Amino acid sequence: MARIRVVTDSACDLSAEVADAHGITVVPLTIRFGDEEFVDGRDLTTEEFWARCKASDVLPETAAPSPGAFQEAFAAAADGYDGVLSLSLSGGVSATFQAAATAAAATDAIEVRALDSRSMTMGLGLMCLDVADLAAAGADLDELEARVAWLVTHTSVFGVVDTLEHLAKGGRIGGARALLGSMLSIKPVVTLVDGEVAEESKQRTRARSLQYLADKALGSPPLARIAVADGAAADIDAFLGMLDGVQSTHPIVVGQLGPVVGTHTGPGTIGLCWITVA
Repeated sequence: MARIRVVTDSACDLSAEVADAHGITVVPLTIRFGDEEFVDGRDLTTEEFWARCKASDVLPETAAPSPGAFQEAFAAAADGYDGVLSLSLSGGVSATFQAAATAAAATDAIEVRALDSRSMTMGLGLMCLDVADLAAAGADLDELEARVAWLVTHTSVFGVVDTLEHLAKGGRIGGARALLGSMLSIKPVVTLVDGEVAEESKQRTRARSLQYLADKALGSPPLARIAVADGAAADIDAFLGMLDGVQSTHPIVVGQLGPVVGTHTGPGTIGLCWITVA
């Protein structure tokens, strides 16, 4: 039976406890506020990040891990594992996947498959949980790579943001650029299309945006996994209440929207991610 280690990056928004429980190694990105630099999860907790966001006039920035950071994670798996499945934040919004691919090509101690999730936040997190469960059941690298290819087309990521300012200034607005002209008068719902941010819906109030998102989940095809990412949103409990009745094979996962994606969406963001059954 193959023993495969799953490696990802901190854009997955999995808590350390969940990642450890599923045998997932998380390589952190770096967060910058002006001249101050922090390693995600080590120098800066999610709570501290959101407190800084609300208090600072400077918008934060992110930086991908170095190839060396991924190489270190891959090398650590050589003792006890037969291979590594590396699944990264979408290459459409970050250089993180390229760093992982470079590290994989330079790693001789163990076979590494570096793959682009085309996803982020708990979309990436749910994908990692899925392949980690398969790896624990004995799936080999070929089987896991095939599974990731399937997951890329069956994983959805949506978000309600309070403002497009962070996405616009961070250069991550992507296909949602058309929303900018009316950004002061709407509460947009954004999504990912082929790994890049795109417009999903224009709503006049935040309550309508949240209800739109909940209705989309309630009316979705059967779900295997679903997760909510809370970006310091005051109305997160109200939104979770809207999801009553959503059916999923696995229990809903509720976690914090971390600094990597939160840097580009801003406080008050609520993310909703899922994987369909078929």
